[in-house]
Amino acid sequence: MKAIKDNKVYTVDGSSVKDYLARGYDIYEDNGKLIERSPSSTVSRREYDELLAKYNALAEKTAADGTPKKKEKSGGEPDVSGSK
Repeated sequence: MKAIKDNKVYTVDGSSVKDYLARGYDIYEDNGKLIERSPSSTVSRREYDELLAKYNALAEKTAADGTPKKKEKSGGEPDVSGSK
């Protein structure tokens, strides 16, 4: 396994994984597959912007789909009045 943070890469065994996670390292398999993210990890601005763009594209596609959304009254009951 590998512990990776910024430009530092360490080879670790199972007994030291928790220590590296606590210090902010992400743990990867030797083939590069992510095993566990550090609890203190943050998402980069680039990743956030990419995901936001994907979300907005899906939201626009859903809105353009014309599928009506259920409206709810303030009491949490579905609107069955027939008005749109």
